[in-house]
Amino acid sequence: MLTRLKLGAAMQRLGVVDVLKKIGIAQPLDTLLPRIVYYLLLVLVARTLADSLGLGPVSDAIAAFFAYLPNVVSAVIILIFGSIVAQLAGSMVSRAARESGIDFAASLGSLVSALIIFVLGIMAVGQLRIDTEIIRLVITCVLSGIALAFGPSFGLGTRDITRNLLAVFYARKIFSTGKEMEIRGERGVLRSITPTQTLLVQKDDTLVAVSNASFLEDVVMQ
Repeated sequence: MLTRLKLGAAMQRLGVVDVLKKIGIAQPLDTLLPRIVYYLLLVLVARTLADSLGLGPVSDAIAAFFAYLPNVVSAVIILIFGSIVAQLAGSMVSRAARESGIDFAASLGSLVSALIIFVLGIMAVGQLRIDTEIIRLVITCVLSGIALAFGPSFGLGTRDITRNLLAVFYARKIFSTGKEMEIRGERGVLRSITPTQTLLVQKDDTLVAVSNASFLEDVVMQ
């Protein structure tokens, strides 16, 4: 039935097959799922036999397994489809950052994907009825410490770099490379606008680097 419904092709388009391969499951879903159902039916028959033979502890253990099984299925579904969502979100962030001219667009997308997978991993562990309170407390303390240490140092120590990064968006949309321009008293052909500096090539082939913050502070002509 799964083969006729073309489940494998549908899961391939959704990216589920690639996610399963990353975690070591290489079998097609239209082969894997029937095998799982087959073994579950064997376990169910074993419980019936245990009841018939009066093996109460064995029957209770199998019943507990089937009671816990929905939690395992929920955790697996969260991880699989969460990984797909994380990949899509990372791709969207990378593409948007690349179109905005951010040089570390790929790293930014990977960071977003990793954060989403981490959050979904905590949700999956919660579905398994494993207490995650300690994990949440540790994460909260670590993130709070990082925020307290990184916030003031970044805000005070990299204030000029932040201005340059913000100015580059404005500059790249307005000024074109290969044309002559004058900025902060320096005239030359615009070679490129990096995240922190603007590079000009003067007539004597001298390369001049000017801070991007000049676009916000001085008159620029091209």
